[in-house]
Amino acid sequence: MDTEKQHADAMDHNSNTPSDEAIKNGQGAVQGAQEPWASVPKRKPVPLAKGPRTESAAVNAGTAVARPSADAPKRVWPFGLGGFSFRAQRRSRKFLIIGVVAAVLLIALIIGLAVGLTVGKKKASNLPLPTSNGGPYEGDLTYYNPGLGACGYTNSGSDMVCAVSHILFDAASTGSDPNDNPLCGMKLRLRRNGKSVDVKVVDRCVGCAVTDLDVTEAVFEEVAELAQGRVKVEWAWLEKSPVSAS
Repeated sequence: MDTEKQHADAMDHNSNTPSDEAIKNGQGAVQGAQEPWASVPKRKPVPLAKGPRTESAAVNAGTAVARPSADAPKRVWPFGLGGFSFRAQRRSRKFLIIGVVAAVLLIALIIGLAVGLTVGKKKASNLPLPTSNGGPYEGDLTYYNPGLGACGYTNSGSDMVCAVSHILFDAASTGSDPNDNPLCGMKLRLRRNGKSVDVKVVDRCVGCAVTDLDVTEAVFEEVAELAQGRVKVEWAWLEKSPVSAS
């Protein structure tokens, strides 16, 4: 009995344990199954395109995208602008330039006004105004046919009157009404070639220079001939009351 039982156990062990030949056959089958894959040629790696790659392209390619970490140093902006963007810098520079230009223009305007006022005062002080018997002055003498003048007087060609330059008349004006001009009714004396004549201011001469006078024919004939039309003459104020230029 014991011999039969040992023989049966040996048979069971032999049936469950693979033989060396079976193992060899199995390894040969595995090697045969792997041989077709080993015979396939390997693919060559595709070279990557040079140049910067966007984040979406990197994701599509399956590569990792480098992102700044929280501990990375922050960018320091120039000119002390801190976190402002480049557009804010340009805008602030633009406003700064506009402010500087406006300041320069304002200073130039103030200087120009100051110079203009100074020049205007100097010119007014050099005008032939009747301040303390001003004169003598020299200018051109012409004649015209008077009528209703700027001072509100109506005269004829036989009256001993004259018109002074519009520059002088306007400089002495004190208001919008020319009849109230301080020069109206004031007297002055003409002299030429030893002859003299006194006249009264009644009008304003638009075409006269600052020292020119326009008189009636009666006054002109006292110092020159009508055929001459225009002559040089000296004249001076006879009034002592000062007149200030406006």
